[in-house]
Amino acid sequence: MRYLERTMSTPAENLALDEVLLEQAERQQGAVETQCLRVWESLQSFVVLGRSSPYRDEVDRAYCEEHDIPVLRRVSGGATVVAGPGCLMYAVVLSYAAHPELRMLDAAHRFVMQRQKAAIQRVGLESEMAGTCDLVWQGKKFSGNSLRCLRHCFLYHGTFLYRSDLEQLARCLRTPTRQPEYRQGRSHLDFVTNLPVEVKSLVESLKIVWQVDSEYDDFPAAASRQLARDKYERLEWTQSR
Repeated sequence: MRYLERTMSTPAENLALDEVLLEQAERQQGAVETQCLRVWESLQSFVVLGRSSPYRDEVDRAYCEEHDIPVLRRVSGGATVVAGPGCLMYAVVLSYAAHPELRMLDAAHRFVMQRQKAAIQRVGLESEMAGTCDLVWQGKKFSGNSLRCLRHCFLYHGTFLYRSDLEQLARCLRTPTRQPEYRQGRSHLDFVTNLPVEVKSLVESLKIVWQVDSEYDDFPAAASRQLARDKYERLEWTQSR
């Protein structure tokens, strides 16, 4: 698997790069060599809606506007998250040619989450999978994840909170209309937590469990910037739900 550690210059470009990596793999019909692991961390806080998340219901728009926190929408499903400093973002593009059993969504969730749990275990902590595809530590969520499936491959990406501003997270997000049962009605501050890890150790652990063996040297930067302009920066996309 190839490895890409790259943070683009804007939140929109970062979201676009994940989609471009997926589309590039799809054009090559999910060739095994297109599989990759990407990690990145934005210096700017921003809100990321899931593909079907209701824009008007899940975000405190007044607070975000007052504090210059952009609100964007990603291509995958799942709940709304807050990215920024102290939140490591990851993405894996996986091929159905290499893993035909992962066409079943439950199998795809288990496959990725087992590896993420193994990465956490390598840095000395035990985590559990909860809900559809959350990871929790000591009963609190530190990782939210989602996927986007195409014909030949799929994108699985998500978050690792390790030094995130949880007070800001709680201010940016409204109480979600849909909640996993294990949340039990808890507020954001009672529900989420930072994982007590050093980010460099976590990244190295991820590289090991995903069996990284080469660098992604020719990553599609120009295509990502173009897609950001054409899609992710446009209000029509962000406010489409």
